[in-house]
Amino acid sequence: MTTTNRPLGPKHRALSAIALAVSLIGASAVAHADTLSDLKEQTDALQRKVTELENSQQKGAPNNAVTGGSMPGSFKLPGSDTSIKLGGYVKLDAIYSNITQGVDAVANQQTVDSAIPVGPNGSPSDNKKGQLTFHARQTRLNLATSTPTSYGDLTTFIEADFFGADGNESVTNANGLRIRHAYGTLGGFLAGQYWTNFLDENVYVETVDFGGPVGEIFIRQAQVRWTQAFEKGEWSVSLENPESLFAVSGAPLTAGSATPFRSDRDHYPDITGRAKWKNEVGTFNAALMARNIRIDTPAAADAKWGGAISLTAVVPVGKDDFRADLNAGNAIGRYQLSGFFPDGYVDAAGRVRLAQARSAYAAYRHFWSPRLRSSLILGASDTDTPDGGTFNGFNKSARSAHLNLIFSPVPRVNLGMELIGEKRTVVDGDYGVLRRVQFAAQYLF
Repeated sequence: MTTTNRPLGPKHRALSAIALAVSLIGASAVAHADTLSDLKEQTDALQRKVTELENSQQKGAPNNAVTGGSMPGSFKLPGSDTSIKLGGYVKLDAIYSNITQGVDAVANQQTVDSAIPVGPNGSPSDNKKGQLTFHARQTRLNLATSTPTSYGDLTTFIEADFFGADGNESVTNANGLRIRHAYGTLGGFLAGQYWTNFLDENVYVETVDFGGPVGEIFIRQAQVRWTQAFEKGEWSVSLENPESLFAVSGAPLTAGSATPFRSDRDHYPDITGRAKWKNEVGTFNAALMARNIRIDTPAAADAKWGGAISLTAVVPVGKDDFRADLNAGNAIGRYQLSGFFPDGYVDAAGRVRLAQARSAYAAYRHFWSPRLRSSLILGASDTDTPDGGTFNGFNKSARSAHLNLIFSPVPRVNLGMELIGEKRTVVDGDYGVLRRVQFAAQYLF
C-alpha cells in the first residue's frame, strides 16, 4: 500500500505551534533553574569563606595581632576595644638674653614676665648683663586612649614635660618631670587637670619661646566640666580649683621684685562658662568667670567676689591667619600668663580690695611657602592699683613683641628662630627690659 503526504490543516498547525512553544519554555526553565542553582552554590561558597575568615580573626587576632585604632596614629591591643596613642616631641632651645635672671632659673629658659628685674631708668644695678642658655626641658610625652561606650567615647589623656623641679647645669641637667594634663572624658563630661575653661586653647599663637606673649590667659588646673555641642559650636561650664594670691600693703620687698602672698583658705571653686561658635569669617569664643578671692590669716580675714570676661578670635586670611585675645575684669589675677597680677590686694586695714585689669594680644601668621612661616605677636597688660595701701614693687603693666621664622624641612620637624622684647613696669615706676634671641629644633613623634 502506498502513502502520500498531505498539507496540515489549520487545526494541526495550531497544535504543532503550541507543542513547540511548550518545548522551548521548558528548555528555558531548565536552563534558568541551572543558572539559579549555580549562583546559589557560588553565594553559599562565598558566605562560607567569609564565615571562615571571621572565625579565623576571632580566634587568632586577640591572641597575636595588634590592630589599628580609631584615632589617627593609634593602635589596639589584642582583645581590647581601647585605642592607644603615644605622642610628644623632643625640643632643644638655645637662648641669649641681655640680662641674667638668676642661676638655673626657669626665667632664663622661657619668658617669665614677673621675673624681669627692674630698676630706676630700666637698669637694675644688681643684675649682670648677658646670659646664654641651652636646654631641652620642653621635651614632652603624652598618652591618649579612646574606648567606645553606650554613653559616647571614653577618653583619657596624660601629658608631662621636664619643667618640674630645677636640675643643675654642672653635671647631668636632670630636671624633674612635671604633669601638664591628666584628665578623662565620657561623652560631654570631663574631670581632671586640663586648660581652664576660661580660655580657648586654639587661639594660642605659634612661638619658638615656650613662655608666650604678654596678654595670654594661661592656666592648667583640676576641674569638672560639661560641654554641649550646638549647630555651629559648643558651650561649656566648669568648676575649677581655686587659689588666691595677694599683694599686701607695706610688705617688705626685695630689689623691686614683690612676691604675692598665697592664701590656702579658699571656700568656693572658680566658676566659668564659655561659648564657642564658627561662621564663614572665623572661630570666636566668649567666656565669663566668677571667683571668690579670700584671705584668712591672723592679720587679715576677708573675701570678695570678682569676675572677668575673655573674648578671642581666629580668622583665616587665605593661607594665613589672624588671632586675637582680649581679657578684662577685677579677678584676672593668676589667670594672666605667669600670674602677672595679684588676685587681690590687702589694704592697711586688712581688707581685701579688687582691681580692674586688662590684657590682650594680636598675632598674624604668614606662610611664605608650605614649609616656611612667620608670626608677629604684640601683647600688653596693665592693672589699676587700689587706694588704701602701699603696693610698690608689685606689677603694674607689661608689653611684649615676638617675631619668628619657622622652617619645616620635612613634616613633624620645626627649626625656628625668634626675636623677643618685653618690658615690665611696677607700681612705683621702676621697670626692666628683656631682649632675647632664641633658636630651637623640634622633632615630633
